[in-house]
Amino acid sequence: MDPVSTPKKNKLARTFAKVVHIRALSGISPVDKIQKVKSQEKIVKLDQKPKSTKTLSQAFVSTTNEELKNRKSMEAIAASLFAGVSSIKASYAQMQYAQSPYDAGEIQAADKLVVSQFKSLSELKQSFLKKQFDFSPEKTMGSAEILEQKSLLKTYEMMIKKLESQHRLKDSEVEFLKEKLLESDKQNKSIEKQLNQSGQLYGLENLHLSGLNPSHFTTFLRHTVKSIRSFVRLIIDEMKSARWDINAAANTITPDVVYSRPDHKCFAFESFVCREMFDAFHHPSFSISNDSFPGKSRQRQLFWQKFMELKSIKAKEYLSLNPESVFAKFCRAKYLRLIHPKMESSLFGNLNQRNLVNAGRFPDTPFFASFAEMAKRVWVLHCLAFSFEPEASIFQVSKGCRFSDVYMESLADDVSENAWESEPVVAFTVFPGFRIGKTVLQCQVYLSQVRNGSKS
Repeated sequence: MDPVSTPKKNKLARTFAKVVHIRALSGISPVDKIQKVKSQEKIVKLDQKPKSTKTLSQAFVSTTNEELKNRKSMEAIAASLFAGVSSIKASYAQMQYAQSPYDAGEIQAADKLVVSQFKSLSELKQSFLKKQFDFSPEKTMGSAEILEQKSLLKTYEMMIKKLESQHRLKDSEVEFLKEKLLESDKQNKSIEKQLNQSGQLYGLENLHLSGLNPSHFTTFLRHTVKSIRSFVRLIIDEMKSARWDINAAANTITPDVVYSRPDHKCFAFESFVCREMFDAFHHPSFSISNDSFPGKSRQRQLFWQKFMELKSIKAKEYLSLNPESVFAKFCRAKYLRLIHPKMESSLFGNLNQRNLVNAGRFPDTPFFASFAEMAKRVWVLHCLAFSFEPEASIFQVSKGCRFSDVYMESLADDVSENAWESEPVVAFTVFPGFRIGKTVLQCQVYLSQVRNGSKS
């Protein structure tokens, strides 16, 4: 067995030696084989590292630029979209404005602009879907902003034109309403004049002395107040036509009065007329004549007959039939006291009416007819007052008195209490008050604050 195993060992030894010899020639030793391989790998990685870093940086910069470009493109598209919508809105406003009044040319021009803008928006949509941005974002955004500002300016111009058109329409409506108001005022004055001249007194029909009560006096007092106010309006209109200073005239009648509103100065003229017309109201004959009167019972019957005689007849008609009656004397006396010669000359340019009254005649003029109707109401109220038992008495309030709602009614109710800086007092009595037994009919007063330096 030994001779057989020896040749095998020798063959194995030769093979091993051969392998060792080859490794020695290649410079690779069995010990440092792994270390040398690892060193070579490290060298390769170090050589490749700078090259890999440079590639990543370039890729990042390239990606950022692409995103920025896309974002600017989107912003440009959005700006163009909003500008297009604004332009369509402006064109639509132009089309609406051209509808009234109808302007065919303007409507066609606006329609073409709308179609053109819709076409531009459609092209913009296609560019967005296909991502074909063949435009400069900066230039596109600038153009879009200019277009949007022009569209807004055009929209505002259309709004201004529309508002101006509405303003002109409102002005025409105001003028029309003013004309209607003037026409209504004329009709109202005509109706009021007819009612005043007709002598009809609603609420006093079928009246008997036995059924007389304070409510009847109140009803007729309201008719009298309306007649006085109608005559005062006529006087003020004549003053305005003659270019009188209404404020100066009111201050002459009631000086040192602070009026809450300018149109309240009419109360001063009403106060003046009432003061003159109701003077001597408490006297049975209004101090016109010195005729004696019978006893109380007979006197009451006499005044009731006069009341029934005059209450439903026109003043002008009664004066023509009874030119020497006590009422005719009353009219003459009150007219001469109420209408000053200078006033009549200024209002009418002459004294013809005054001269006729002094001669015992009565002017046939609208002014005197209004005065006579007002005088008749005062005279008939006087007759009614003396028909009561006991007769109605008249009273008024002095200037500077504190207001009392038992005896007074304020004509400045439209003024808020907060508007007064201090407690208001009576400036003057406009319409007098009356007492009928235990019934008190309030006098109408104007309240005012005392002007500094004036006396109460």
